[in-house]
Amino acid sequence: MIFKKLAFPPFSITAFCQGFMHLDGGAMFGVVPKVLWEKLSPSDSSNRIKMALNSLVIENGKDVILVETGIGTTLKQKYLDMYGVEDKPDLFFALNELGILPEDITIVVNTHLHFDHCGGNTVMDHSGKVVPAFPKARYFIQKGEWEHAIQPNERDKASYLEENYLPLQSAGCLELIEGNVCISEGVETLLTPGHTAHHQCVRIFYEKKSLLFLGDLVPMSTHIGLPYIMSYDLYPIKTLETKKKIYAKVLEEDMIVAFVHDPVHLFGRLEKKNNKFRFIPCYD
Repeated sequence: MIFKKLAFPPFSITAFCQGFMHLDGGAMFGVVPKVLWEKLSPSDSSNRIKMALNSLVIENGKDVILVETGIGTTLKQKYLDMYGVEDKPDLFFALNELGILPEDITIVVNTHLHFDHCGGNTVMDHSGKVVPAFPKARYFIQKGEWEHAIQPNERDKASYLEENYLPLQSAGCLELIEGNVCISEGVETLLTPGHTAHHQCVRIFYEKKSLLFLGDLVPMSTHIGLPYIMSYDLYPIKTLETKKKIYAKVLEEDMIVAFVHDPVHLFGRLEKKNNKFRFIPCYD
C-alpha cells in the first residue's frame, strides 16, 4: 500500500494506491509506437504494462471526499486474472490505515463509471444484497456518464458493471450533475470529455493554490505528451482538445496534478519547453 500526503493547507489531501492492474501497452498508448512508449512503461510477456489503482482523500473541515474507488473487492476471478490484478485491492483497508471508516466519507466522486474507477462504490451486505459502500455519502457522477453507463454500446459494454452504480440510485444517494459543479468548499468537478463523453476531473483550490486530479484524461505521467492518448478513449480527438485546454489552465494556475493510474508518481507539475509538455515530480 502506497500513501502520499500533500502539504495543501487548510486541506488535508492524501493519495493512495490500492493495488495494481495490467493492461495492453499498445491500447494504453494508442498511435504512439511501442519503441517509444516501452522506454517509459516496460511491458510483460503479454505486452501488458503495470498500472496503479490510485484514489484521493480530501478533507476540508466540512466533508471527507473520496475521489475514485478503484476495482473494489467484488470483481470476479476471471476479470482479476484477465487484467493481472496484483494483491486484490482493498479500499477499506487503505482507508482504515488513514483512520477513516466507511461512514466517515460524506462525498464520493467518480471521474467516470468504468469498473476500475468505481468498483468500490458498492459492497455486498450479509444478506447478499449489493448496497452503497459508504452509507452516509452522496455520490457525484456526471448525468451524461450515468445515462451512457446504464445503456452502453457494444464497444464499451464490458467496461461498465451495473452492480458498481445502479444500487446508488435505489438507495437515494446518487447526485447527477452537469458540467462544472462546486461539490464542497474548495472542491469542484470539471467536465473533461474525450475518454468518455462526460468524463470529469476534480479540482481542489484555495486562494492561489490548486490541484487537479486528472482521472483518465491523463492516466499516468507517461501520458503527458499531447499525442499520448489511449485507444480506450471513445473520442480521441476530443481528448486532444481537452488536454490542450486543461494544460493551459494548469500552467496558468501553476497547478499540482494527480494521477489515477501512475504506479510511481502520485503528484507532479507540468512544464512547457520548446512547445512540448514535460512532467516534473513533486511531493509537497
